[in-house]
Order: sequence, then structure tokens, then C-alpha cells
Amino acid sequence: MNTSPSELHSHDLCEGFVAPGVRYEKRPARTPDGKTVDGLYNAWIWLDNPGQFNSYTTAMVKGVILAFRAASNARDVNAVVFTGVGDKAFCTGGNTREYAEYYAGRPLEYRQYMRLFNDMVSSILACDKPVICRVNGMRIGGGQEIGMACDFTVAQDLARFGQAGPKHGSAPIGGATDFLPVMIGAERAMAACVLCEPFSAHAAYFMGMITEVVPALKVDGKFVANPLVETTLAADEYGQILFGKAKTGEALAAGKAVMAKGTVDLSLLDAKIEELCAKLLMTFPDCTTKSLEELRKPKLDAWNRNKENSRAWLALNMMTEARSGFIAFNEGTKSDREIDFVGLRKALAAGEFWTEELHLKIQPKKA
Repeated sequence: MNTSPSELHSHDLCEGFVAPGVRYEKRPARTPDGKTVDGLYNAWIWLDNPGQFNSYTTAMVKGVILAFRAASNARDVNAVVFTGVGDKAFCTGGNTREYAEYYAGRPLEYRQYMRLFNDMVSSILACDKPVICRVNGMRIGGGQEIGMACDFTVAQDLARFGQAGPKHGSAPIGGATDFLPVMIGAERAMAACVLCEPFSAHAAYFMGMITEVVPALKVDGKFVANPLVETTLAADEYGQILFGKAKTGEALAAGKAVMAKGTVDLSLLDAKIEELCAKLLMTFPDCTTKSLEELRKPKLDAWNRNKENSRAWLALNMMTEARSGFIAFNEGTKSDREIDFVGLRKALAAGEFWTEELHLKIQPKKA
């Protein structure tokens, strides 16, 4: 039976969608020589909450799920670009204001929220099209996790990467503990997930976490590498590799002076994204999809094995450490957003219960 395009079935969950904080657009696909291809597109999914560093609200999570489903089903889409608005952040994870003001202390509500979060990660891992994470700025916490669910990552080199869980009352079990050991090895994953120390795009590239890194700082009309980090292979007096590590002392001060003179320009990032999309265009679509499915299996195996018990633990944790950590971050001052870790450990060692009194005792002191 012949079927005209107007008679093709739709497999989307809903006919069209509008989600606050999420933008979906189809940009014309281009060949490697830059020519526009009539009738073929790349789908761009934007996190649009720059005032809160593109942290995702509950409504935004729903929008991302629907956007990835739409892009996956779109017959005329070649690749998906997942990114954030502005040049400060791709995504810094869940919206801490919503966490602190609504979910803290409400484990059943947070359990339902985590079902949505899990579906968001799964929608990326199940997309029938290649997914490129365009890292326009910070990729931290849950933002790092949804970024690692993507197939490729292209980052501007001022971006920072990292986890935030144990510093703010959670555990990075929304994907980081599943994906990082596969991507960078168990030891580096341990340091990233437990110590929560951010690292540069150059360090991420060196560790094999991302596909490409490009300059974004323009000084006197020319692009320069991130002046705040070491971008050449070197070793300190202990023989530790310094590539991608933050500069200190006089070198850091000099780097900040260069930063002050420059402006952020993401044109090289966008050019690299278009280049990668064009390379993907010049492949057999079904063969590419099958390759994606096979290469995603190490991440999927860990993710599917752990996501439900992780959801349950995260929900219960909203009664204790998460409640205190998210409230501290939301209500603390810019320079003091962490609880009194030593005080908490001493109280628990002395056998104190998780009471309201303990919660208040460990909160940052208000100005």
C-alpha cells in the first residue's frame, strides 16, 4: 500500500507541546561544505532558564522528555543538539529553589519527581538520532549527568564540569555513578563524585569525557585558550600532570587580567557543532542508529540496573541530608551555602536524631 506523507502516522506522545523553560527548534541541516539541505534538519533543544544557570524545574523536565521524543520521531531530523541559553551554563542540575521550597521534607513528592528525571535521562539514551551536548558554560551536578547521557560533547573551554552531590546533601546517582566509571575509569570517577571538585573543559577532554573543546574567549579580536587553566602538558615538582588544572598564584592573577580584557564568543563552538552534524549527515541513518544503540549499552546497562533503587534512596534522603543541604544552598549567603559538616558528623557520632533542632543547628549563619 502506498502512503503519502500526509497519511503517515504520528508517534509523538502529544501533538505539539509548549514547555516553560524549554525551547525546541529545527535548523536546516548542512553538508560538510556548508550548503543547506532542503527538507532535512538538526533539532536543537534548549534549556532556557539562564537566570538560574539553566537549572531544570519540574516543568522543564517534562519539556525535555517531550522534546527528545519529538526529535527522535522526526523523520526529517539528522541529529539532536542539546544545549542551554547564554554563555554561563549548559545546566547546573535541578532547580535548588524548587528543591528547597517544595521537595525538601516531602519524599513521596520527590520520588514522583525522580520518575520524571529518570525518564528524561532515558529519553536521551533512547533517542533514535545522535545526540550532541553543546556545552556553552557550566555543566555541573544533574547537568553533568544529562550531558553524559548524550553521545557526543563539544564544549567551549571556559566551561567547568563536575558533581555537587555530597557537598549539597545528595549523591550523584542520577547518572554520574553509572556513566563516569565507564567514561573515565573508576578512580577518577571516585574523585569526581565524592570530592565534588570542579574541573575544566581541558581536563575533561584530557580524561576522555568530551569529543571536542574550542576556545571561547576573544581578546583583541583573536581567540585565546582559557587563561585560568594550564593548557599545555606539564608536571609539578611531584610529577603530577598539570594539563587542565586551575592556575594559582601569579599565573592565576595574570589569567584573570586576560579574562577581564576579553569577551565570550561562541561562534567557534557553533561552527564545531555544525561540522559534527554535517559529518553525521554523511552516514547511513540506520547503520548510525544501530551503532549508537550498541555503543550506549555500557551506560544503559548501569543506568537501568540502578535507576529505580537510586530513585527510592533519593526520595528518602529528602527527609535528612538533602533537606538540610538544599535549604542551606538556597537560603545561605553567596559565600556560605554549605552546612556545618563537622558539627553534623559530631552530632551523629554522639547519637543525635535527625530532628528539626539538628537541622537548624547545622545551617549556615545568616548575615
